[in-house]
Amino acid sequence: MTQIEFNNMVNSHSSSLRLHALNFTKDVEDANDLVQDTMLKAIRFYQNFEEGTNFKGWLFVIMKNTFINNYRKNTKAKILITQDDDISSANLLLSAEKNGSVSKMIVDDIQKALDHLPEAYSIPFIKYFEGFKYHEIADELQIPLGTVKTRIHVAREMLKKYLKMYAKDGSDL
Repeated sequence: MTQIEFNNMVNSHSSSLRLHALNFTKDVEDANDLVQDTMLKAIRFYQNFEEGTNFKGWLFVIMKNTFINNYRKNTKAKILITQDDDISSANLLLSAEKNGSVSKMIVDDIQKALDHLPEAYSIPFIKYFEGFKYHEIADELQIPLGTVKTRIHVAREMLKKYLKMYAKDGSDL
């Protein structure tokens, strides 16, 4: 099957994907985003589809996994927002931005820290941060699963050292 034929098959299932996405999200805008993410991932990884298997089922599995990964990311992001009545300046740094320049400085610092990482560590870490699973990273980079886990762990530790100033108590991220 050619890439164009595959893309046409994906597009032909967009309406059923949208209905399925509404079951997950209960919101039209979020459902549209989920459908778009699903279709992009399907097209991106079309070589993983085995002809003769259930195409629609394959798309639904991609959608389910995408929804779960997005849910996990959103849950982690909500943890960073303080729920305390007593909001200290340390908590304000985590839950609100003072102005655009502060957030730009933070993003620049994170980018500099990522730039200091050796490529062998930064690539798996960034892919994991983007929502890829360990086994997906291992397959794409053609390295053992254990190596992926180790490199992501080492990258985290290196980033903690570079970004120590942003830790809540100054000692750990």
